[in-house]
Amino acid sequence: MASSPKLANRKHGTYSIRQELPPRADGTRRSFSRAGYETLKAAQTDLDHVRALIGLADNDDPEGLARIAELLEKVAAEKAPLPDIESTRRRLSHGLDLTSRLTVGDWLDIWLAGKKGRQSAISRDESNIRVHLKPHIGHIRLDRLRVTHLSEMFETIAEANVEIAEGNAARRKAIEDLAQIPWKGREHRARRKTMKAAIAEMEPYRRIAGPATRHRVRSTLRAALNAAIAQQLITFNPAAHVELEAGKRPKALVWTEERILHWKRTGEKPSPVMVWTPEHTGRFLDHAADDRLYALFHLIAFRGLRRGEECGQRWTDTRLDAGLITVAKQLVVNGWEVYEDDPKTDAGARTIALDSDTVQALKRHRAQQDKDREEWGSAWVETGRVFTRENGELLHPANVTRRFIELYEEAGLPLIRLHDLRHGAATLAHAAGADLKDIQEMLGHSSITITSDTYTSLLPEADLAIAEAAARLVPRARAAAWSTPAEVEAEPEDEGRPGPKSVPDGADPLGDI
Repeated sequence: MASSPKLANRKHGTYSIRQELPPRADGTRRSFSRAGYETLKAAQTDLDHVRALIGLADNDDPEGLARIAELLEKVAAEKAPLPDIESTRRRLSHGLDLTSRLTVGDWLDIWLAGKKGRQSAISRDESNIRVHLKPHIGHIRLDRLRVTHLSEMFETIAEANVEIAEGNAARRKAIEDLAQIPWKGREHRARRKTMKAAIAEMEPYRRIAGPATRHRVRSTLRAALNAAIAQQLITFNPAAHVELEAGKRPKALVWTEERILHWKRTGEKPSPVMVWTPEHTGRFLDHAADDRLYALFHLIAFRGLRRGEECGQRWTDTRLDAGLITVAKQLVVNGWEVYEDDPKTDAGARTIALDSDTVQALKRHRAQQDKDREEWGSAWVETGRVFTRENGELLHPANVTRRFIELYEEAGLPLIRLHDLRHGAATLAHAAGADLKDIQEMLGHSSITITSDTYTSLLPEADLAIAEAAARLVPRARAAAWSTPAEVEAEPEDEGRPGPKSVPDGADPLGDI
């Protein structure tokens, strides 16, 4: 089947090689030939290389032999260097195309197809690959990907953010202008028609890929490239070395009167994470008291469960007599499909104590659910969930959010996300005296850093009380120059020094918080 290197051109003293390859599917013969070797040793080395490549496929693997033969035919025709043996072995074992160079996009598809884990995490990786990675770097050969490629990608994403923001602002302004045009009158109707046509031609609202998104994109790529290193397809992971701006968690801010006024005037939220005051939360709960999902909103507002945890909560994990619930499952949305999953983190699987008002709200809810079960009879769908649709079917988390927005808009409250009720629960717990560890366990955070960075915005009243208490710790020999005589006289004396203002017995220094 094989021949040894032979002298092909005595005049120039060069050698050539020829190696029979596995026949084609129709039985016709094919071979690998190459000439121009300066020494017999070089020719023999390449011949051994060709034979080693053929030996990668077993004799009883006709498909593998055919793929190796096609590879060698292409290499011979293009006069290309012989491919690395180990690299070819790995590509053959992974079912990769041997006749083309593996690109970043090819590898991302292979990696994603074999990825195991939570469906929500896989969906996030798929989105990062589809929206960002493949369009920008998918065409680059995997073994030639460099840090500079990634830096350019993230710079391009940042530049696109500016265009997206401008497009969103233009569309928003056009819609606002359209709303100002009266409906009646031929001229007005013509203007409205023209503006609607212009709006239809505009780009739809698009999401800006902020720092947090860019960090997630890098995380996806880093994981995929680490897997490529483990498969010995590459030796260097550029995603581990590209620099990004620090992704800071947004600080939660309370909706004070000043912030509400600014928001109404400009439409700008002071922070992506806004929290209602206790008065706001009370107004919302009073307004929602007769809603069939009241107990769900009450539970988030006071105990900080996630939306998916609420929708997935089971009666078997709810012990109202003991005042405890165990978070063991959640409902996760993928696109529009809903599926059951374990809690977001190991810390998410937790047991939470309930206050008496929350217990009573859940008992009333259970009584109403029992009535619904009787009314629906055989049509009732038994899911065992605490919160369901009227017929017992699972709640879609997106519909819960939609109902929440309807209720707070009816109540005339400043906008927040449903998830921000959870932030509010953390803020209330903190103001009531819970420490960060208590709040971390209540919210099911895997790290106390998340709790301290995001969820502990003190209410203004709590800040004021702490400021007053801190000021009273410092003894002063004389009253402050700006104190009025009446205030000075009202302060009790202790050995000639003004003492702290007293708080009536039983009074709460935090007021109504």
